[in-house]
Amino acid sequence: MTTVPPEAAKPKKGSSVRHTRAIQRDRVKRPLSAPPAEAVVARLSEIVHPATLSQVGYFHDLGLRARVLSLPVMVGLVLGLLWRQIGGISELVRVIHVEAVLWVPPLRDLTQQALAQRLRSLPADLFGRVLQTVLPVLQERFAARQRPLPPAMAWANAHFTAVLIADGSTLDALLRRVGLLQEAVKAPLAGRMMAVLDAASRLPRHIWYDADPNGHDARFWERLLAVMPRGALVLFDLGFTDFARWASLTAHNVTWLTRAKKNLKYDVVQVLVHTSAVQDRIVWIGKDTTRQQIRLIEVQAHGTIHRYLTNALDLTQLPTAHAVALYPQRWRVEDAFSIVKRLLGLAYFYGGAENAVTMQLWATWLLYAVLIDLTDAVAEALARPFADVSPEMVYRSLYFVTHAVTQDPTTDPVRYLAEHARDLGILKRPRKAPQKPPPIPPSPSLTNYIIP
Repeated sequence: MTTVPPEAAKPKKGSSVRHTRAIQRDRVKRPLSAPPAEAVVARLSEIVHPATLSQVGYFHDLGLRARVLSLPVMVGLVLGLLWRQIGGISELVRVIHVEAVLWVPPLRDLTQQALAQRLRSLPADLFGRVLQTVLPVLQERFAARQRPLPPAMAWANAHFTAVLIADGSTLDALLRRVGLLQEAVKAPLAGRMMAVLDAASRLPRHIWYDADPNGHDARFWERLLAVMPRGALVLFDLGFTDFARWASLTAHNVTWLTRAKKNLKYDVVQVLVHTSAVQDRIVWIGKDTTRQQIRLIEVQAHGTIHRYLTNALDLTQLPTAHAVALYPQRWRVEDAFSIVKRLLGLAYFYGGAENAVTMQLWATWLLYAVLIDLTDAVAEALARPFADVSPEMVYRSLYFVTHAVTQDPTTDPVRYLAEHARDLGILKRPRKAPQKPPPIPPSPSLTNYIIP
């Protein structure tokens, strides 16, 4: 029996960045932003509005009345609230009294009480259904575009039915202490969300929400197993370490790739690759019903040993170099969480009711999907990989698109952003290469990928 030797714990560095909640808390002090350009509204309406109308039948099946705040109106108001980062519900009511919000015309008789009540009572599942209707459409648009992909990702797309990333994230505290929240000692956390993203398109495949913020990611395993397509490759982190669930994925013909814990116990069966920098072995892990063979890949890079586990026992199914190059793609889900929370404002909740939180969650991920689609269109116009384009700067540059459309109504947002990509900071600055990259001896199972 072999045990991976524990490493000395590294001291944590103090954060030099203000917490997201502290930033979002000050949004009520910001001046109201101008409405987006008509071209941007048209693009958003083109994607979201048909999906919203397709849920009207389900809306009536729930026994809901087609009042002033119907489903299309509520979707438009909530998306406009988030897209423009309006300070609160009262501010949104003042705005809708005098001007349109996305496709919603001015509503001069709307009251704050009526809108707040609708946020609490309108089933949030309707927003989730709109999101699930939009995602396949955006995935098809991604597949139809022509733009370069990273070599490892292009190889994975050709050899697996899908390359997915699974991870969870805790939502921030409910800052609006109203109703039952007034009795709490401190503002509770809003819950926890779970996301399954497509690694190539960065679009979400599935989003789940749980009001309990203290639960472990393992509670989502049943839902993960239910949606994993056969022949797919899924990347996940240490939080999903469960030998029994890993065996279930293998039985469903799903390839998985994750990191190895420091205290992993295993027995070596076969050595596939052995060099000074790379070791790839087939090992036994688990006991009794969870006992199974997997691959343990150890790579030394930049003075650090990285350990990966996968159920792909054949090197032709998942070569060592591809496994090492693919796992860092798991961080794309962390990028998505950062955009959703920090950029699109999911760190600030407009209501404390669970229904209002869930509704805002679905709406924010819907805006995220639209933003990713717009960023991918800009990447295609530039003939650059998606990784070279910053979704954050695309979002912030829509301010300049609004002014450009004011001067020339025929301005196309994608073309404008592509033509001014460098001036607007949309293209990311290239990272400096390591001064002393570690030498990796040639091996028949390794290719010339740069190990991150």
